[in-house]
Amino acid sequence: MKRRKFLQSVAPVALMPSLINQMSVKAFTSPGVLRGLLNSEIPNDHVLVMIFLNGGNDGLNTVVPLDQMSNLANARGNIMLPEGQLHKIVDKQIGLHPSLGGFKTLYDEDKLQIIQSVGYPQPNFSHFRSTDIWVSGSDADEYLDSGWMGRFLETNFPGYPSGYPNAENPDPLAIQLGANMPLLFQGNAAQMAFNVSSPDIFNVNVDPTTDTAPNTPAGEELTYIRTITGQIENYAQQIVTAYVNGSNAYNGYPAPGTNYLADELKAVARLINGGLKTRIYLVSLYGFDTHAEQVVEGNTATGNHANLMKLLNDAVFSFQRDLEQLGEANRVLGMTFSEFGRRVISNGSVGTDHGAAAPLFLFGTQVQPGVLGSNPEIPTGANVDDNLPMQYDFRSVYASVLSQWFCMDEMTTDDILLQHYQNLPVIKESCSTGLFDDLDPNSGVLQVEVYPNPMVDRVQVLVTSPGGPTRLELFDPLGRVVQTRNLGKVAKGTAAYDIYNEGYAPGTYYVRVQCGSYQQVKMIQIVR
Repeated sequence: MKRRKFLQSVAPVALMPSLINQMSVKAFTSPGVLRGLLNSEIPNDHVLVMIFLNGGNDGLNTVVPLDQMSNLANARGNIMLPEGQLHKIVDKQIGLHPSLGGFKTLYDEDKLQIIQSVGYPQPNFSHFRSTDIWVSGSDADEYLDSGWMGRFLETNFPGYPSGYPNAENPDPLAIQLGANMPLLFQGNAAQMAFNVSSPDIFNVNVDPTTDTAPNTPAGEELTYIRTITGQIENYAQQIVTAYVNGSNAYNGYPAPGTNYLADELKAVARLINGGLKTRIYLVSLYGFDTHAEQVVEGNTATGNHANLMKLLNDAVFSFQRDLEQLGEANRVLGMTFSEFGRRVISNGSVGTDHGAAAPLFLFGTQVQPGVLGSNPEIPTGANVDDNLPMQYDFRSVYASVLSQWFCMDEMTTDDILLQHYQNLPVIKESCSTGLFDDLDPNSGVLQVEVYPNPMVDRVQVLVTSPGGPTRLELFDPLGRVVQTRNLGKVAKGTAAYDIYNEGYAPGTYYVRVQCGSYQQVKMIQIVR
């Protein structure tokens, strides 16, 4: 590949988002303003690899609640997976999709965490808006011009791009490989990521060049543009050098060209092994908007979703094995995410429509293994409006990764995510070790009962808790919070709280109780 073609493949994302909101580039051309801060860095050498499942993954056919099989059969009989082909985790009463055999192996090796029902309080069913919410870390009614990862990198590498690359930070801070989510990496001032269109660019060689602009106001703007261009060239050379210096050790990857996600993760492993100091990688797997032909009718373990699950499974398993054989596994954490899940019921086109909460995977040798959260409860007579409410806010996952994997203190994490979110146990030996005693949802530490059920005018929520900041939320059938009660810091013990019917339509609702880092979700029927 020629140098010009390479620059075309990376320049749009590396350059243009730095000029959003008509902000003058003069804001970044004063080299003395933040020069003293340029030696800041993340406190460790940890790497995060994010995998975006583009289109909205069907969580109920990914992590199947085995204790809900009869209700699933009623709700989605035409796409329901055969129980005998699931990879069962018996003690948690779940089964992984038949194509996720590698994930089951990682689970058995204590290298996989499944977080149940991850979402947010007011789900938006638009691909574009929900993706923006996930990558910016915003509330559903809040519009941000920066991404959570952009704010994280900006906090740790202030002044960027002025003065970068430098001796302490010679490499890109973040790389999108085969992905294009600029908002995720947009800081308050500049775009923090370097975009590589595909692994095919790694045979390129570039030579950075410099040029002097005229000493005029327009020349200052031109200097900034040329700085970014030179930065692109420098970073391109660093990436290529790391790729040449690195290697892959695992010989079980899918054949090149047969699994593009595996090709991308294979390149990421080689870059890490080649010494690249990049901290964040983003790759994507496309095709999860399975409104139709999600499965092959009559053979539901096959079809479009099964193919996607196999691509994900083979890529992640090979990547993990490669990192282990390369000796890099202890410093790499993987995380999947998707803009939303799918509806509880299937549709007439052998598919599923846009939904709310869905499971999220964390993988690596350092994850806190197991299943976080309870199996979602499926309504007996589910209808087109029924969705799964969140058990965990996706920003709680982000907060936990920032604090436990990247060692950000609580105040800094809250600043990055714009408010405080509960900390979940995601890392075995983390910077936050000691925060969690036992967050098993079935441990009895937090118990919730609701009565009467069905509810007409009022329901009493009986909460036995370890004490701490507590809130009650009522979710409607679409997975939206329709009532919230912040109870403040409650004492350890048992207390009763009332939630009243404020004219809600009949249907399946869910009461969620959050007490510190614990939560429970209970189904309740509202009738007239």
